[in-house]
Amino acid sequence: MFRSGFASVILTGVCFSGMTVGVVSAASANILVPHRAVYDLELKDASERSGISGMYGRMVYEFNGSACEGYTVSFRFVTKVDTGEEVKLTDQQTTTYEDLKNGNFRFLTRSFTDEKLDKEVRGSAHEAKEGVKVDLTSPDKREVDLAESLFPTEHMLEVIDHAKKGEKLFESRIFDGSDSGDKTLITTTMVGKLQQPVASDTETGDADKAGAMAAKPYWPVTISYFNDEASGDALPIYRMEFKLYENGITRDLTMDYGDFVLTGKLADLEMFKEGDCK
Repeated sequence: MFRSGFASVILTGVCFSGMTVGVVSAASANILVPHRAVYDLELKDASERSGISGMYGRMVYEFNGSACEGYTVSFRFVTKVDTGEEVKLTDQQTTTYEDLKNGNFRFLTRSFTDEKLDKEVRGSAHEAKEGVKVDLTSPDKREVDLAESLFPTEHMLEVIDHAKKGEKLFESRIFDGSDSGDKTLITTTMVGKLQQPVASDTETGDADKAGAMAAKPYWPVTISYFNDEASGDALPIYRMEFKLYENGITRDLTMDYGDFVLTGKLADLEMFKEGDCK
C-alpha cells in the first residue's frame, strides 16, 4: 500500500533521454552518514474515495554501512487505519543491501495486516551490459530484464549532487525492489534553493529533534514517482516532499498517495559511527 519514498541517486552521470546514469565513486558516497531516524506519522488529508477517516503511525529508517562495504537499509512503516467501520494495523518491513562498487542490490519486503503476512517479495538485482537483471525468489522464482536504472542509495546521491550544483529539475529511472519487485519507476525531482535554518523550524516543525543537524542548511526536495510504462501527461502514483541535508538525513516529510496524504515529523535521530572507507 505504501512506498518509503527514500529512493535512488548517483553522483557522476551522463544524460540519455533526459535521465541520468553513471558510476558512484567511494569518495562521493562517503558523504552519507549512518543513522537511525524515527518519524511520527499523521493523516493530513483524505478524500471520500480513500475510505479513510483517521490514520496515524510511525516510520523507522536505519541506514548503515559505507561505500566500500556496501549499504544496508532497514525500514519499517507501521500505521493504524480507521475506515469508520474498523481499524486495521498495517506493517511494512523492508531490508535492502546495496553494493555501489559492483552494482548489486538485494531486497526483502514483508507486508502485514493485523499481524498476518499478506505478501513477501524477495530478490536481487545487478547492473548488466544492457540494463538491470532481476532474480526474484519470492513469491515465485523468475528472472526479469529491465532498463538501465539507479538503485536507492545511488538515487539519493544523485539528488544531493544535483542540489549542490543548483540543478533544480531532473528525471531518473530507478529500481528499488518495491511492489512486486519486477518494475522500474520514473522519478521527477525538484530541488529548491538551499535554505538556512530559522527559528520557526523548531517552533512549528521538527528541527528540535534533529540535534546538531538543526543548525545545518537544507534543500526542500519534491520527488514524484511514475509508472515507467506511463505515457503522455500521466499522474504520479506517489509524491514525497522533504527537507534534505547534505549527508542524506531527511525530515519534515509529506507523503502524497493521491487519495490521502500523510505527514512525517522527525521524532528521534541517532547518528552511528562512520566506518572507514579507503
